[in-house]
Amino acid sequence: MIRVRIPATTANLGPGFDCMGLALDLWNSFELHVGEGDGIEVESHGEGAARLPSDSSNLTAAILLSELKSMGIPAPRRFRIVCHNTIPCASGLGSSSTATLAGLMFAQAIALESKILDPAAIDFDGVLARAVAIEGHGDNVAPALLGGFVIVVPDETGVLTQRIPHVPMKTVVCVPDFDYLTTDARKALPPTYSKADAIFNIGRAMLVAEALRMGDDDLLARAMNDRIHEPYRMPSIPGAIQAKQAAMESGAICVSLSGAGPGVISFARNGYDRIGRAMKQAFADAGLSSRYWILDATDQGAHVGRLPT
Repeated sequence: MIRVRIPATTANLGPGFDCMGLALDLWNSFELHVGEGDGIEVESHGEGAARLPSDSSNLTAAILLSELKSMGIPAPRRFRIVCHNTIPCASGLGSSSTATLAGLMFAQAIALESKILDPAAIDFDGVLARAVAIEGHGDNVAPALLGGFVIVVPDETGVLTQRIPHVPMKTVVCVPDFDYLTTDARKALPPTYSKADAIFNIGRAMLVAEALRMGDDDLLARAMNDRIHEPYRMPSIPGAIQAKQAAMESGAICVSLSGAGPGVISFARNGYDRIGRAMKQAFADAGLSSRYWILDATDQGAHVGRLPT
């Protein structure tokens, strides 16, 4: 029926808690096949294949079924979803956001086909609004859907987004083998913040956006600091604080948690493998194995295409 291809993302970007995200050149793809008979099957390949559900409890399938129900559209009696995953699961790189978006896009495709319309004619604005409503924030789903560097906040009309042009940038993301659920990451945060901390983050978030837009590495290095989430989350991830320090000592411009973690992302202009190895060693010293990826930021967002019949 249709295939969607969705990039990884890094969210928060230090001080931009829940409202800034950047698409990265690492992709998950999902295929929806509607057939005769009965049954729901999800087939996963690559990252997380051994641990992801293969039935209707799979996130993509569950979102698809829930959306169709809310739209009053009968679900196909039989469909198969094929997932090709290169984004590591539970890493801070937006893997679950790609699954959510795929489910929403597939639901729209079925709704369109039920009206004898092109199933690939997805309404991205509608998908984004639903994804933000489901996730509670848009800093992963917005750049995954739209590509590039995106600022996204909810408002009274739905979702307010702005893509900010940015100078090409490479990142090094090191992900330790450590289960750090988003629910645990949220619980680590305090219920309130001081006015000083709010001012600290507001100003630096604006400066991070300007630094990425202008390619100003000195400004990025000074601005990429946070008082809202990293001080509360990093100590919960063994080796994360040391990995950040090791990356800086190895030549990174700046370092932050990728999303809620446990992945740690470094921005750099050179020495990428050196930075990756340094972070990997820091996690090893803390007793955790890890992997690292050298990833370009990408202006490409979700791709939609029809499968051959």
